[in-house]
Amino acid sequence: MSRKVTDKVVDNRPRHVQTIIVGSGFAGLGMAIRLRQQGREDFLVLERGSDVGGTWRDNTYPGAACDVPSHLYSYSFALNPDWSRSFSKQGEIQAYIRKVAEQNNVLDKHLFDCDVLSMRWNAETARWDITTSKGDFTAETVVSAVGALCEPSLPDIKGINDFEGEIFHSARWDHDVELAGKRVAVIGTGASAIQIVPAIAGKVAHLDLYQRTAPWLLPRMDRPYFLPERLAFKYIPGVQRLSRAAIYAARETQVVGLAKYPALMKIFETISRAKLLAEVRDPVKRAKVTPNYRIGCKRMLISNEYYPAIDRDNVEVVTDGIAEVKAGSIVTKDGTEREIDALIVATGFHVTDSPAFETITGRTGQTLSEQFDEVGQRGYKGSAIENFPNMFFLLGPNVGLGHTSMVYMIESQINYVADALATIDKKKLKTVEVSPEAVRVYNAELQDKMADSVWMNGGCASWYLDKHGNNTTLWPDFTFQFRRLTKNFDVAAYNTTTTTDSDTKLKAVAAQ
Repeated sequence: MSRKVTDKVVDNRPRHVQTIIVGSGFAGLGMAIRLRQQGREDFLVLERGSDVGGTWRDNTYPGAACDVPSHLYSYSFALNPDWSRSFSKQGEIQAYIRKVAEQNNVLDKHLFDCDVLSMRWNAETARWDITTSKGDFTAETVVSAVGALCEPSLPDIKGINDFEGEIFHSARWDHDVELAGKRVAVIGTGASAIQIVPAIAGKVAHLDLYQRTAPWLLPRMDRPYFLPERLAFKYIPGVQRLSRAAIYAARETQVVGLAKYPALMKIFETISRAKLLAEVRDPVKRAKVTPNYRIGCKRMLISNEYYPAIDRDNVEVVTDGIAEVKAGSIVTKDGTEREIDALIVATGFHVTDSPAFETITGRTGQTLSEQFDEVGQRGYKGSAIENFPNMFFLLGPNVGLGHTSMVYMIESQINYVADALATIDKKKLKTVEVSPEAVRVYNAELQDKMADSVWMNGGCASWYLDKHGNNTTLWPDFTFQFRRLTKNFDVAAYNTTTTTDSDTKLKAVAAQ
């Protein structure tokens, strides 16, 4: 039985751990489970929250749910026959993640409420020096499992800090605030907002919805599972895996239109336009929420309740830009002032400019943020970045998806990183760092695949793109192709150094 993780670092000396994982959402937890399955015990998960779950722990706003079917949005090694419906809600997903952590006995490898303040590569020791809110650590390898949807993005609006009413970001929902009967404003019309608006529109006195860009909406094929279905998933061998495979195949076809033949997206656009026409009766509102770019250019959203909610008489869609926020109102650029009691900021997350990038300093002395700012956010198979030795990334550059389950991509990366760690041990490698040439060739191929995609030619500005205009967020091909690319660790793409016998002895002494 491994010893329990404590909150203290003995004698204020850095504690050495062979592998440290940062973050415990789907990615970090999955990595921890794999390491334990490999028989590894010298690892630790540093999690800033008080529980596993990541974005599903943090996003508790009304209506929070997944837009990928339940049977696909789960680990392949931990299928859940007890999903209550085809698209799970936040609470059910968080309960699932927690259950998986308990069943796989990795909670003793977690240090919760531990905020990682900095990680710096130490060339002399060939280790990472890590400073946290719970003491200092050193590690031979680090796996960053910091998700893209973890750092709320706050709008830079004049006066927003002077608002005297209730104000909070959708990812930091204040459940002590009662919105019933109040005048409420929601800024943003992305994935969170289209779930929040229907959940509160019928309770508030009035709702102002501030929209910069109208989203494309598709029907949400959601329904509860009947008891016979749940019993079949649980007791009839192969039924659940067959359902999962069918969902995967159906979802995978969408990438043909998104990345390869954008003309095929006209099918989805026709469905979306028909939905809009049927569900928004007010022609003025309908004109406001009609997108002016090609479907798929920005994230496609699914909802059966959003359009009926904004069609309500107590909901106003505001498309004029916000000039400033006052103590009890919002003023738009046309001079109109609308009084409000509460302000909900649903403006998404830092994806291509995460604050976490500023805390990681690599071999050259540059932070990850500085390197990305200079050359763009690019990596190798989403799992390694040049100038950052012995560090692997889950949910790194260009592994995001707009059509299917991120858990599939995460498991592909876990395969790759687990094999990398096994290779390091087998070959007695001291350092591994992806070569600049491997990164250059890989990214040239990525951007070539991206060139004809709707993401690059759809006439929109999205959070998929970095400041250099490159799509550094999405994977532009079938996900099974990514699975093939990450099946084995290709050490030939890396610059490596080996561990000498004296190094081994020094490490043994340091570990005692």
